[in-house]
Amino acid sequence: MTFPSPFDAEPHPLARRAAEELLAELPALGVTEGKMFGVLVAEDAHAQQVTLRAFSGMLGGSWLVPGFAPPLFDPAAWEAMWPAGQASLRGHELALRALDADPARAERREQLAYVRRQADNASTALRELHRARKLARHTAREVGGLDAAALHSLEQQSRADAAERRWFDAAFERELVADEIERLEALMRARTDDEMRRKLHVLILAGVDPERALSYTVTTAGRMVRELAAAVAADDVERAAIERMRADESRRLMKLVHDSYVIASYRGERRALRDLFAPGEPPGGAGDCAGPKLLGEAYRRGLRPIAMAEVWWGPPPATGGRHQGVFYPSCRGKCGPILPHMLDGLEVAGAPVFGARPIAPEEPRTVYEDKHVVVVDKPIDLLSVPGRSGALRDSVQTRLRARYPDATGPLVVHRLDLETSGLLLAAKDEATHTALQAQFARREIEKRYIAWLAGDVKGDRGVIELALRVDLEDRPRQIVDPVHGKPAVTEWSVLAREDGRTRVAFVPRTGRTHQLRVHAAHPAGLGVPIVGDRLYGTAADRLHLHAERIAFVHPTSGQRIELESPAPW
Repeated sequence: MTFPSPFDAEPHPLARRAAEELLAELPALGVTEGKMFGVLVAEDAHAQQVTLRAFSGMLGGSWLVPGFAPPLFDPAAWEAMWPAGQASLRGHELALRALDADPARAERREQLAYVRRQADNASTALRELHRARKLARHTAREVGGLDAAALHSLEQQSRADAAERRWFDAAFERELVADEIERLEALMRARTDDEMRRKLHVLILAGVDPERALSYTVTTAGRMVRELAAAVAADDVERAAIERMRADESRRLMKLVHDSYVIASYRGERRALRDLFAPGEPPGGAGDCAGPKLLGEAYRRGLRPIAMAEVWWGPPPATGGRHQGVFYPSCRGKCGPILPHMLDGLEVAGAPVFGARPIAPEEPRTVYEDKHVVVVDKPIDLLSVPGRSGALRDSVQTRLRARYPDATGPLVVHRLDLETSGLLLAAKDEATHTALQAQFARREIEKRYIAWLAGDVKGDRGVIELALRVDLEDRPRQIVDPVHGKPAVTEWSVLAREDGRTRVAFVPRTGRTHQLRVHAAHPAGLGVPIVGDRLYGTAADRLHLHAERIAFVHPTSGQRIELESPAPW
């Protein structure tokens, strides 16, 4: 029997049945944490089927749980090295927290920020004063009637302003006594009327009263900035040193961890974990997913793998993208280099290739066309642009290039996911392409999508704001990350509710990869995945997401173009 690809989300019926039996038992085992579980159906030397079970990482804080496959490393060796390394890392972490909690450090940063704001305010005031003087000189010249001496005086004033600007920019390099700025600030505090205070400030900056007050203000601020900046820099050096020690200790510990893994194949070849990821380093958690644990245990018992499945149990992770009871393929980032080696020697089905389905030659259908712009209706399973690997060349861009051989520039202005259908905008020349992309950058192009969601959505309309970034361990999946993610904003409204599903209109205000799919599926978004979403929900006949409407201003004619393509379902 050919072993099904572990990178296929649809499990073999044998593995599905075994996984469903496991899920039914987890509540009785007291499992409540969100976790990926796996099952492997194998057979022994007498052709008797055996089912193995595993979980990703640790379960309930333990690597070893009765009834589940052990990790690929030696737990005894792990216990000998890991606690000491963790204690060292914990010490560095506590040291960093102590620095961050030091009120003196926080006060220095706040003072530095305050002084810099004051200096910026003074610079702005001087710039406004010079602008007013320049306007006054321009007006005097326009009125006319000035003799040579008066014109010479205006030129001298202009040069004086330029010199004052240069002096201001260099003033932080000098120091004057601090009591001057204190005297000036006291003088300003004595004036309670806002307008009078503003006028007095202008006079001070102009050097009218007291003379050269600006020099004292700026140079004293400059001295304060230098002193505070030096103290803050020293704080940063100390913190950076601890961070370097923590990073060095973390790398040393991870090397010890990775060296403790030896990965066996069905053929019997044993390789170090680090070798499988060379020349790069293994990511954190590599080798700890359910799939490698299952295969490792099967080989230790002398079993032949038949079928494997991985399924999520419990609440979804904070990053989203996992739902209880849903089957998922093995991750590409951590398991991509491991599983092909472990399955070597078995007859294994090829991994699914999305985007390889034949598309009719007349696709994509043209919806609008003129000398500069073309809008097409992209079918599902056709890439917007060729794949990066070069394995998938067929795309909207490739087909438009053949259709319009005289076109210049990149053609496709924006992209739709492989599995998303609908309106796609392209430009026949580079100038038009640049102008349309500028409209996208200014968020002037309007787009609306229609989707069926696989459940009932709470509420009728709203706005979702969840920052997104790529899942480095499982590309091309995107995850929610409020710290490192890019802002993503989606407006939504319910159009219909039928048979337990919800028809929704999406208006994206940003254009992040998989934005609508993640915003629909994530618990902090709508909490209901789009029907047919194999990455964030459950696969079906297709992804029920369609780009229904697009509106833009034609870069050449200035005419507003509004186009619609009704969803095909």
